[in-house]
Amino acid sequence: MAKNALIEHRPWLLASITAAVAYYFVSDNPIGEVWLMLIKGAGVGLLAAYALRRTSGADGMLLAAALALSAVADMALVLFFEIGGAVFFASHLVAIALYLRNRRDSTSVSQKLLGAALLVGTPIISFLLSQDPMVALYAISLGTMAATSWTSSFPRYRVGIGAVLFVVSDFLIFAKIGPLNIAPLPDLLVWPLYYAGQVMIATGVVQTLRGETPAR
Repeated sequence: MAKNALIEHRPWLLASITAAVAYYFVSDNPIGEVWLMLIKGAGVGLLAAYALRRTSGADGMLLAAALALSAVADMALVLFFEIGGAVFFASHLVAIALYLRNRRDSTSVSQKLLGAALLVGTPIISFLLSQDPMVALYAISLGTMAATSWTSSFPRYRVGIGAVLFVVSDFLIFAKIGPLNIAPLPDLLVWPLYYAGQVMIATGVVQTLRGETPAR
């Protein structure tokens, strides 16, 4: 049964990975903004389709909605940085709702401290890197998303680390737009870190909701 399910739903993940890899290699090529947007959005958009196919109920819908909004934000960033950031803000709010619905029954001191560090440190570091108050405002939602993922009942070493990779990828973006010159790291690492984080979040949540991965 598990083998049949894997065969049935693996194409969504395979198509998502294919689109993400393709975008990484064509992002600097003059293929046209529309095609670039579609390829970029397909990476996480197909993860949203995967989530819809593999889950049911409110938690599955929240995961799919967060991923779908992220895909829209990915496409919007190609043309409008501010609009993309606003849609990502909405995506984080949906993800926060998912994680708060699935809070861990008990958390250790170290888990609480790391959650607090993500909550407080993310907007502070984001502002220091970008020197932009609006970026810091956005990063409040980013840090809250990461903190609530780390203290949720979903596997920390899948979903929690995936959210941290998301944060690190955004840090690289903020460093690129700020006074700190760390080229060419942002161009090389932002997309791989971000997409890897989204894959870890999507698969970790889906498998937990299906009872295939025990929450830890």
